[in-house]
Amino acid sequence: MATDLSGFRLNAADLRFVGQGLKRPECVLCTAAGDIFVSHWEGGVTRIEPNGRQTDYLGPGNPTIRTNGFAISPEGDFLCANLEPPGGVWRVTRQGQQYPVCLEADGILLDSCNFCMVDHLARCYITVSTRMSPPQQAYRKDVASGFIVLVDRKGARIVADGIGYTNEAIPDPSGEYLYVNETFGRRTSRYRIAADGGLRQREVIAEYGPGTFPDGLAFDEEGGIWQTSVVSNRLIHIAPNGRQTVVYEESDAADVAAIEASYQANAMRPTAMSEMKFQVAKNIASINFGGPDRRIGYMGNLQDARVYAFRAPVAGLKPSHWEIRF
Repeated sequence: MATDLSGFRLNAADLRFVGQGLKRPECVLCTAAGDIFVSHWEGGVTRIEPNGRQTDYLGPGNPTIRTNGFAISPEGDFLCANLEPPGGVWRVTRQGQQYPVCLEADGILLDSCNFCMVDHLARCYITVSTRMSPPQQAYRKDVASGFIVLVDRKGARIVADGIGYTNEAIPDPSGEYLYVNETFGRRTSRYRIAADGGLRQREVIAEYGPGTFPDGLAFDEEGGIWQTSVVSNRLIHIAPNGRQTVVYEESDAADVAAIEASYQANAMRPTAMSEMKFQVAKNIASINFGGPDRRIGYMGNLQDARVYAFRAPVAGLKPSHWEIRF
């Protein structure tokens, strides 16, 4: 029986803070050893050890990788989604080397990649938010030009298209479906994963109301979905029965209302998210679980130099990289 989270709420006093001097820690991943890894905007990933020590794993540049989302490969390297041109996904090793993993698919240059993940079969899924350049032109409800790329032994190919600003995408606990957040489509969809890794039978499993723009997501062991809304600074839990619970929210109501009005008019400013006013959490963008029992939720963000942590009532789903040690 799934845990009832309908009464679970967090406020700013419930958060603790991890890391210091981080460079746009948008994405957070955790391992069984207690390490926390976060995006580093200037070329790779930062590791935060249980004792608080930080290590930056950065490529040498050319290009400087603007890491948005990232994955940990079975070899223990980092696969970094490069948000700015030339885009693509790049491998950054712990020795400070960097190599391109995927720069194009089906003849399309991936000049702005949002996120990538590696599943339990070592297949890499990459999300591209939009074909529009700059991507901020797709901050509209009438644009659905995002897509998903699969990289496996056969190479790179587009396996899903027509998505309303593709953001994070992860498999569910069964491994049968890939769930994806459509930020400006304002919904979470899923695809059935075929035997060859292709994606089939798209269906919408959640839609969101005013001020909610889904960004990052993670599953718990009970099949619940935890997802973040980057504009309104919300953390939402979606129960297996579809019930949505706002677990955390910190935003200025007037700011959210103004952005909602501009979104409805298809006139959202490219700088809208960076202009939001927050007291503590600053543009929550991702959620993942760590700690010995995977009951510590860690939230990445766009504008702070630290990540946020809280005690969760359920354990997060074990990711493919969980047992990798550094």
